[in-house]
Amino acid sequence: MDVPQPYRVDVDGVTLQASLWGQRSADRPAIVLMHESLGGVALWREFPAQLSARTGCAVVAYDRYGFGASQARHDRLPADFIAAEARPWLLAVLQQLALGPVVLFGHSVGGGMAISAAAQLPQQVVAVITESAQAFVEERTLEGIRAARDSFADPAQVMRLARYHGNDAQKARWVLDAWIDTWLHPGFASWSLDAALARVRCPVLALHGDQDEYGSLAHPRRIVGQDGGPGGSGGGPRECRVLSSCGHVPHREQPEQVLLAVCDFLARRVAACAVMPG
Repeated sequence: MDVPQPYRVDVDGVTLQASLWGQRSADRPAIVLMHESLGGVALWREFPAQLSARTGCAVVAYDRYGFGASQARHDRLPADFIAAEARPWLLAVLQQLALGPVVLFGHSVGGGMAISAAAQLPQQVVAVITESAQAFVEERTLEGIRAARDSFADPAQVMRLARYHGNDAQKARWVLDAWIDTWLHPGFASWSLDAALARVRCPVLALHGDQDEYGSLAHPRRIVGQDGGPGGSGGGPRECRVLSSCGHVPHREQPEQVLLAVCDFLARRVAACAVMPG
């Protein structure tokens, strides 16, 4: 597998860590991965290298502030943290790695961040792929988070998570609390992607497993507008792909199906990707 090139991104006194697989090209957009609530670059595992090899695009992943190898964080996440990821954090990654047009690929909450970023950065984001993304606060999501909270009451579980966050138990505890406390807070109950979805003009592919323990198929349907929501109110073409017998992490559970879906979508919907490698 390709060995990624590491990058340090400095923004507003905070240091983020990023990695790049493959070769940047003026002819193809880079694909930028946006990770889930407990994740980071390391938890993408082999997927970035596989994605770069199959699409011919450079692939970038970065650890958000507080996660992975990026600088530790000690404050509470603001209620608008999903929309706020685009500026300054994602924008700094795009600028400091000198990325031109990009495709955003977001897993779970990272999918919501990708949608929000596409609404805010329409000149640079040429397509969005969401995987297991939440579009609103659903009881099924909250049930999954409560179950995870109970599981992580075991210190051994926290230490296993810490391996992906600098082997730092305190950092892993912050990551957990940021996820659990934010989503279970009553003030977050009315959050949704509706406003951002109404502003997105680029093509969107929503991937979702039919056995996702953190969200029903109502989420990808909301994203693409199949339920009459803002996903269907204009903008670029939107597609929903449901993966059978698949849970919350399709790129790990069914990597071949995800890669095939991504390549097909990019070949049809992004002009620079029309001719894909065999």
